Amino acid sequence: MEQYARRNITDVASTASLRVYVSEWENGRRPISDRYAAILRNLLGVTDAELRGVTQKSELPVADGYDDLLSRIDSASSVDLSMVQAFNDQTELLRTMDRRMGAASLVDQMTGHLAALEEALNFAVLPAARRPVALALAGASTLAAWQAIDSGAVERAWRNYELAKRAARDAEAPMYLAHAMGEQAYVLCDAGRPTLGVDLVRDAQRTLGQSGSPRLRAWLHAAEAELCAHAGMVDDCKRALDAATGAIPSGAEDRDPDMLSIFLNGAHLARWRGNVLALLGDDEAVTSLYGALEVMDPTFVRARAGLHADLTQAHLARAEYDDANTHLRQARLLASRTGSVRQRRRVDLLSERL
Repeated sequence: MEQYARRNITDVASTASLRVYVSEWENGRRPISDRYAAILRNLLGVTDAELRGVTQKSELPVADGYDDLLSRIDSASSVDLSMVQAFNDQTELLRTMDRRMGAASLVDQMTGHLAALEEALNFAVLPAARRPVALALAGASTLAAWQAIDSGAVERAWRNYELAKRAARDAEAPMYLAHAMGEQAYVLCDAGRPTLGVDLVRDAQRTLGQSGSPRLRAWLHAAEAELCAHAGMVDDCKRALDAATGAIPSGAEDRDPDMLSIFLNGAHLARWRGNVLALLGDDEAVTSLYGALEVMDPTFVRARAGLHADLTQAHLARAEYDDANTHLRQARLLASRTGSVRQRRRVDLLSERL
């Protein structure tokens, strides 16, 4: 909290007082003031309700008669294509900031962004008005869900994926629906149900069929391979890796023009393949991972933390402890830099093996 105050040129209490405050907050003897709540939300990557322990209830907007309802409908009708583009631009900015800085410091912005999109969708009447807003909400909700996974807020992640799936169905966008399902499978895997995650990602593939982009199909196959590795399904894992390699388009381009949240090319897939092979304890993992490290975009800071963790795991499988320790230090440094709870948890597990 003191470091945050120095970075943001704001005042906090003395160290001794802060220690007392934290103890009293944890034990429910002192309410968290709005001032300190704003700091803690950015440090911990939690929403205000999660921070204060408030149970979130699913409530319909309270309408003060028909006048208020019509006012909301009229307000939603003003959301034209240019405003939808502004929503998408905001999502893209949040995606870039997340990639470079991590998710924890973006929780307030992301929460407000989703609330504005939900409000616009809830009161949009005709399909022509609803579909572009629903598509924007599907993309933003999936990003928010992945940020929640990174921050360790798994219930929020699950709810945001459910919101993304509903929005994708409203937008009649099977690619967005399949992507949300594929990412949601990671929540199941992290919760200790990788086999159920495999079932969900395969259902996502069936939902997509052959209508989606090749890059997204490759992404879903790679996700299936990773989940199969966690589930101990070795043969299925290797078949899915081969399918991902066969589906990925050639060339250096990594952004899917039809699915902007997908960044995947041959180099990225090599890193993913190395990660999966490291989970299997395969010697080939090291070669794939070092090749990916050489060409990796330096702005993907959290992904780079994951890559160093992958290399740690690959070297551990070969009993190369000095190399494993070197990469573990890099993984820990980058995970701390982005505030990634998910990556720090993985670093801690790898530390126990050294």
